[in-house]
This record gives sequence, structure tokens and C-alpha cells, in this order.
Amino acid sequence: MSNTTLLTDSFTPPWAGNVSTNISICSKNDGFKYPLYSTVFSIVFVVGLITNVVAIYIFTCSLKLRNETTTYMMNLVVSDLLFVFTLPLRVFYFINQSWPFGSTLCKVSVSLFYTNMYGSILFLTCISVDRFLAIVHPFRSRTLRTKRNAKIVCAAVWVLVLSGSLPTGFLLETTSKENSKTNSTFCFENFSSKQWKSHLSKVVIFIETVGFIIPLLLNVCCSIMVLQTLRQPQTISRGGKLNKTKILRMIIVHLFIFCFCFIPYNVNLIFYALVRTKTLKGCSVESVVRTIYPIALCIAVSNCCFDPIVYYFTSETIQNSIKRKSQGSRAYDVKFSEALQSETSSNLHFSLRNFKAKVFHNESSV
Repeated sequence: MSNTTLLTDSFTPPWAGNVSTNISICSKNDGFKYPLYSTVFSIVFVVGLITNVVAIYIFTCSLKLRNETTTYMMNLVVSDLLFVFTLPLRVFYFINQSWPFGSTLCKVSVSLFYTNMYGSILFLTCISVDRFLAIVHPFRSRTLRTKRNAKIVCAAVWVLVLSGSLPTGFLLETTSKENSKTNSTFCFENFSSKQWKSHLSKVVIFIETVGFIIPLLLNVCCSIMVLQTLRQPQTISRGGKLNKTKILRMIIVHLFIFCFCFIPYNVNLIFYALVRTKTLKGCSVESVVRTIYPIALCIAVSNCCFDPIVYYFTSETIQNSIKRKSQGSRAYDVKFSEALQSETSSNLHFSLRNFKAKVFHNESSV
């Protein structure tokens, strides 16, 4: 199968349309995406699986105190793991450039990709808003920041995300064959122009607005207002209650991961949509957009590996739990050593007493 004839990506958005009519005009060599995808996704699978399994173990087994922040984090872990479990199928497809697993698994894979992408964005936004309420409005937000309300928000996020990702995956013909001469079956690519013209242009507007632009603005605005609050004299006077250095580090890590993972892909996606609708014309523009797309996608998928970093820096509860485990392990080693020394000492005293008793008995009998 020649890669020079493929203009769509392995993860080409469902609104990309059938591009066969453009092959003679803007022929592109995009073969680099397959080894890139297979390598990056293999790494993401291993690292993402290990870090998220450790995270879910800490959340379910180690944390004694659970609050609304950990509720958002647990849902984010679930979103990441659902996507990570589908990565071996994708890696197989990228290596062989053919999808042998059937249409249903392809649809599930497509749906879980968008579920993870925009679920992660929305859950990270929930964490940012929760931090904003806790620091900027600590007293007025007491009735809002409860585990019950956090569960309601998480349920709403799942409904919103699934209502967008499931139709994208299951209502579209996600598998197709290049031509009658090959047995290669595509997944995620070569969507028909009819699908694009009917409703997919509306999908990109919806997910970019609800799933990216609004959450981005919320994250930036909440972070700015938290920083402004930390600079106020009454906040400075609280001293020990608020560790400004920790909060500042938390905000920087959160914003960096959010912007690094999601801005390149979603910005490129807007230009990609403009190219597919012929709003932007020209082979050079199309070439740039299609070259950036696989790289931006790999960066976006890496959020599965970066989310556990957010868990650690955002949740002081997790940090304390890890410290308690570490201190508990050291304390156990110290107690075991002391007990061992005590037992050895007592055995030595016991042996000395027996020796003295025997010597005294022998002297008495002489």
C-alpha cells in the first residue's frame, strides 16, 4: 500500500471527508505518521498503564481522606485507563496499516479516543475551578464544594462527553477499503464527503467550543484569579494555612500540562477543518496542516502519562499519603531493628544468667 496516496491520518477527525478527489491536485507523502504513531503509542501504553494503575491503587486503597478534588481525579484516571486499554489495537493497526478487528472495535476505539481527549480537558477544568473556589471563595464555596456535588458534576461531564464521542464513533462508517485490489482495511480514515457535508462540520464547531475553548478560558481565568488572591495582604497574613509556593507550583504544572497536551491538537484541528471545507485553499497550507496533525495528536495522547503528575501536585492528600507510607515503612524498619536488638540483648542476658547459675552451682557442689 503506497503511503503517498493517503491524505488522511490514522486518527483523521471524522469530519475529514473522502479526499480521493484531491489526490491528483495535492499529493502528499504522509508515511512518516505510521512509525511515529506506533512508537509513541507503545510508549504511552506502557507508561500510561503503569502510572494510572498506581494512581487508582492510591485512590482506592491508600487514601483515607477523600474529597471533591480526589473525586474528579478518580474519574480522570478512569478516562485515561479506558483509552490506554485500546492502544495495543491501534499500535497493531499502525504497524500493519490494516484493521483486522472488525467495525465494532474500530467504532469503540474512535469513541474512546474522543472520550479521553475531551473528558481529560473537562475533568482538569473541574479541578481548576475547584481550586479557584477553595482559595478565592473559601467560605462561600463550602456548600458547593462537597463530594455529592462533585459526583453530580462528574456524571454531567460523562453524559456530555459520551453524547459527543459515541455518535462520532458509532454513527459513522469508520472502516473502509482503499480499493478492490487490496485487502487492507482502514480504521479512522477515508470518511465520505457525504458525511462531512451532512453534519460533521457542526460536530467540529461543537467540540471545539464546548470541549476546548470554554475549558481553556476557565483554566486561564481561574489560575489568574487564584494568583491575584495570593498577592492580597489578608492572604499573606494567613501564613501557615496557605503555602503559596505549593499553590504556585501546582498552577504552573496544571497549566503547562493542559496547554502542552491540548492546544497544539485543537488549534491544528480548526485549521484542518478550514482546509477540508475549502475555506483555506492551497497545497502548501494543506501540507503544513497535515504534517503538524500527527505530531499534535501524539502530544495530545501523551496526557495519559502526564495526568498522574497533576494528581501529585494538585492533591496534598496524596502527598501526605505517600509520605505516611514512606514514614511508616521507615518506622517499621526502626521498630524491627529495635525489637531485634532488644531480643538479642535479652537472649544475651538470659545466656549470661544461665552461665552464672551453672558456675555457681558447680562451685557449690565442690
